Amino acid sequence: MRLRVGLTGGIGSGKSEVARLFAGFGALVIDADALARAALAPGSPGLGRVAARWPEAIGPNGELDRAALAAIVFRDGGARDELNAIVHPEVRRLGAELEATAGADQIVVHDVPLLFEAGFYRQCDATVLVVAEKDTRVGRIVARNGLSPEEVVARLESVVRAKMADQPHT
Repeated sequence: MRLRVGLTGGIGSGKSEVARLFAGFGALVIDADALARAALAPGSPGLGRVAARWPEAIGPNGELDRAALAAIVFRDGGARDELNAIVHPEVRRLGAELEATAGADQIVVHDVPLLFEAGFYRQCDATVLVVAEKDTRVGRIVARNGLSPEEVVARLESVVRAKMADQPHT
């Protein structure tokens, strides 16, 4: 029987390293971020929808300007929701295609940054949450993405604000 594991954690938490460990033990790792990039690849319907909604996020060569799109969605939660509505259905479709290639007894790990927010955890047999101290996360993101510490902190805080806004008020 196949075991489906949901792997999640904030940006810079170390999810990729944990995913490599799972893969090293023979698990099929399905990376939602990689699938999201495929969903917005040149010529894809997703890129067409993004171009229609945010033409300023399309570079002169017709490809997605990821930095421009990130600037839009990290300052506007409504834009982030719109983008998610474009990308998430395609990510789920592509993920299901990949999972279908797994062996009958192979562990399948879905590396999904928004595992809980998207409700995908309900489809998993187990979940793994990777955590790291804020300073560690900021340092990793600065080194990996070339952003300033202030830009990283602003992005981390925008995610927290978005999550707080989604919580029911009592």
